[in-house]
Amino acid sequence: MLANFAGVLFDGIAYGSLLFLISVGLSVTMGMMNFVNLAHGAFAMLGGYVSVTLLARFGLPFLASLPLAFIAAALVGWVLERLLYRRLYRASHLDQVLFSIGLTFMSVAGATYLYGPTQQPVQLPDWLRGQVHLLGLDVGAYRLFLIGVVVLMTVALGLLIERTRFGAQIRASVDNQVAAAGLGINVSRVFSLTFALGSGLAGLGGGLGIDVLGLDPSFPVKYMVYFLLVVAVGGAGTIKGPLLAAILLGVFDVAGKYYVPEVGAFVIYALMVVLLILFPAGLMRRKA
Repeated sequence: MLANFAGVLFDGIAYGSLLFLISVGLSVTMGMMNFVNLAHGAFAMLGGYVSVTLLARFGLPFLASLPLAFIAAALVGWVLERLLYRRLYRASHLDQVLFSIGLTFMSVAGATYLYGPTQQPVQLPDWLRGQVHLLGLDVGAYRLFLIGVVVLMTVALGLLIERTRFGAQIRASVDNQVAAAGLGINVSRVFSLTFALGSGLAGLGGGLGIDVLGLDPSFPVKYMVYFLLVVAVGGAGTIKGPLLAAILLGVFDVAGKYYVPEVGAFVIYALMVVLLILFPAGLMRRKA
């Protein structure tokens, strides 16, 4: 019984870690750039398809495909921000939602046309398959790898935003664009790079999550609510908040489906309602 609980807890943490990696970019765009980007899942799907293509058609190793998935999603995010997104920064949230929903359905149609409607298989390297004996438990090697990657990315992202010149420029540009521009900060470039970073992280999460989340053209629609839940519950514009929310939601979602499978995803939505009642502004708020 205890071993089962520990296994469910571990799988929930791994699942939540993956949700966080994909959702943290949405937290940045919503909380720092004040843009509701419901097409965020499309960048994760793009990273997944880039990884699958490199693995299946070019024989690239799995680990080598992940940085390329990040770069591809970041580049597409940068181009779309320069050409389309920036035109709607001052628009109403309804206009932003309608625009990004339109992009989402365009991405679904494009992926269906190029890859078909079926799930995409992924061939993991041998060292990521099977079980690893850890602290008296047999845990999945791939899920342990996911947790390790997310720990490293969280630390790196926190250092980037809190300890670097670029991070200071992001915070200054978000808090007061006019003052930041007066200090010589290229606010437009900062926003473009920030959006590209968030898109790239989504692409990296999409590549990493093929074996856990699956990959088909409905991906951006299927997981849209989950990404929004992580940001809404955790608090937009922060890193620690979405991380905590993603772990909680991941653990409760896996536990609910394991112990009470007849209620399906009801557990995670019930938890969301409770947390939003207790913390209407999110678990953590960004400091201005």
